[in-house]
Amino acid sequence: MSDSRQLPFEDERPSRPSVVSVSELTAQLKGLVEGTFTGIAVEGEISNCRPWSSGHLYFTLKDDYAQLRAVMFRMQVRQLKFRPEDGMRVVARGRLSVYEVKGDYQLVCDALEPHGLGALQAAFEQLKRRLQAEGLFAAERKRPLPTMPRRIGVVTSLDGAAVRDILRVLTTRHPTASVVVRPARVQGEDAPLDLVRALRAVAKVPEVDVVILARGGGSAEDLWAFNDESVARAIVACPVPVITGVGHEVDFTIADFVADVRAATPSNAAELVVERADHVRTRVATAERRLQGAFSRTTDRLGLRVQRLDAQLRRWPINVVMRERDCRVLDGRLTRAAAGRLGRLATRVNTLKQRLDQRDVRRVTAALKTRLVTADLRLRQLIAVRTVGAEARARALAGRLNALSPLAVLARGYAVCWNEGRTSIIRSTKAVQPGDGVRVTLAEGELRCRVEDTH
Repeated sequence: MSDSRQLPFEDERPSRPSVVSVSELTAQLKGLVEGTFTGIAVEGEISNCRPWSSGHLYFTLKDDYAQLRAVMFRMQVRQLKFRPEDGMRVVARGRLSVYEVKGDYQLVCDALEPHGLGALQAAFEQLKRRLQAEGLFAAERKRPLPTMPRRIGVVTSLDGAAVRDILRVLTTRHPTASVVVRPARVQGEDAPLDLVRALRAVAKVPEVDVVILARGGGSAEDLWAFNDESVARAIVACPVPVITGVGHEVDFTIADFVADVRAATPSNAAELVVERADHVRTRVATAERRLQGAFSRTTDRLGLRVQRLDAQLRRWPINVVMRERDCRVLDGRLTRAAAGRLGRLATRVNTLKQRLDQRDVRRVTAALKTRLVTADLRLRQLIAVRTVGAEARARALAGRLNALSPLAVLARGYAVCWNEGRTSIIRSTKAVQPGDGVRVTLAEGELRCRVEDTH
């Protein structure tokens, strides 16, 4: 029986693979990788995030078992709504690419979004944390609204319903105040810059006491201009209190956090501005009603007393003359009492008015400015006096220094004699011999001499 197994030496030798260069193999891998992994989405944690001066962003995506290099070019980085940071978990969308020079592969990102959180919300939270750390949300930084605003600035769009609601409330509840409207875009890419310009412009209008920054309702994207950092810093830099009324009651923006007062809606912002003025007018009206009531009660009480006295006079005709005299006295007392009461109440009203005027910001500012000018003048005078004294002391010290200077001694005819090497001063004839060279320093210049003899 023959054995069907094949002996080892009877096996065919395997064919040897063809030899390729490194660049050829890398090019094949590049084509395979870039042709296969296109339009992919990768989830991971950002590390080694490095924005370059060119505008490109280089980082690494990693999980518990592997890591992947990634790059996002400048044009895509500009479209990001948030700032990528180390430790942030994101979803990167793009394609795989092979860098042939180093044989590395990396993910070229076309889009980047936080995992489980929208890009706009992530940007909102990042800016909110940064500004809060700077103290821009602190309550002690917020300024109170003026009690009786005389001129009110409004920054909003002229096309929306917000400006109409604000003007309706202001003209109805505080008709004596003047309103300055500075139109601005409240939506779109150019809106933040336009809002900043509008805030700066309306703050420069003379006698503006408060500024309303408002916009009607909309989506988060529509309200995004009020989440811009430049708008927030413009609100902080505004010299007068700023009240925001952006969107609806449930909408919160960065501008609301940095503003001095946040209102639920644009119309509510206008109501808050004139609310304290309403209180003052209400108190004045209440005092007026109380004054009229007191006067009426006093008049009625005295009138009843006159009627009783008149009735008594009619019952006792003998005392007619005395009763008439009493009536005249009582009438005079009544007139004087009413006039005195009215005078005291008028004085109190004038006192309250003067106290209210004394709290006017312009008066306080003028007083502070006068004190500042006086202090500046005193400071300049003190600096001038001290400068003259310092110059006199400097001249005296310079004279004393000049008197002690060796050059002054040489100027009186003396000289200093050195050895030839100018290493030591010759103080005795014993230090030189005839024929030695010496140097003589005068007040002006130096002599080279030869010793002929010593004595």
